[in-house]
Amino acid sequence: MAFAEDRYERMTYRRCGRSGLMLPAVSLGCWHNFGDGDDLDEARRMLHRAFDLGITHFDLANNYGPPGGSAERNVGRFLREDFASHRDELIISTKAGFYMWPGPYGDHGSKKYLVSSLDQSLQRLGLDYVDIFYHHRPDPATPLEETIGTLQLLVQQGKCLYAGISNYRGAATVEAERIIERQHGHITIHQPNYSMLSRWIEGDLLPHTGRLDIGVIVFSPLAQGMLSDKYLDGIPEDSRAAKPTGFLRSDQITEGVMVKVRALNEIAKARGQSLAQMALAWCLRDVRVTSVLVGASRVTQIEENVAALDCLSFADDELQAIEAALSL
Repeated sequence: MAFAEDRYERMTYRRCGRSGLMLPAVSLGCWHNFGDGDDLDEARRMLHRAFDLGITHFDLANNYGPPGGSAERNVGRFLREDFASHRDELIISTKAGFYMWPGPYGDHGSKKYLVSSLDQSLQRLGLDYVDIFYHHRPDPATPLEETIGTLQLLVQQGKCLYAGISNYRGAATVEAERIIERQHGHITIHQPNYSMLSRWIEGDLLPHTGRLDIGVIVFSPLAQGMLSDKYLDGIPEDSRAAKPTGFLRSDQITEGVMVKVRALNEIAKARGQSLAQMALAWCLRDVRVTSVLVGASRVTQIEENVAALDCLSFADDELQAIEAALSL
């Protein structure tokens, strides 16, 4: 399979915390559009185009689909058929922490669940190891020592190269790092939600990840598509918000939110960017953010997102205008 020879010239790479791992500033998430009911020909084209543009990081989780497990299985087939000779150029991540199978061992954060889940993920992906393995969400019922200790165990066993956590608050992140350091490990990366419409990490998490040299890759930087031109004139029939299931509901797209979004769109136009491009650049303005994790339903969306890297800097008056729009 021939890929673009200049692919590494098109992408910006950032060091992930204090590790040696370099991640592309834009990474591709396989949360949506890689399940069994999706257009898998387009999914394959998206992986190809992403790699041509220098996106070396494909992000998954055990429960991605639907049904759960199908995204890993489908991406695994594409990796085997199209990317086998490029495995060492790729960062493949997966996660465990949400419901996967019945009974007391198919959810949350126990050693039993995490070990079993990663074994299943490796089988679906057809890989000997993943580059990053995350605990997907905190589990208050399992001692943090057990959960984080299991991440380090899996690193030591070679089933993953780097340990990550997702959706942890700042204090829990500090404690997770304290636990893993006692075992001579390190939390390499944290994956939180972050966008112009969801800024909790600025005060709660980034001060800690910055001090501890933990990389940060943010998911939903476009707020599930609200920070794009998709909903400026209503809710399209083929959009996420129009679907009966999913994390973006139509009742979240209120007039109050859209007033902010329309104002942000005008700022983006003045910068010569789409709103989505400006939203990605805004997340990347903070040096503590290693990468933005984007989803896509077609190749052109990936191309638009990567083009955000052409204009990452903000003038002071632009940042002030964005703050004013967000306060509307």
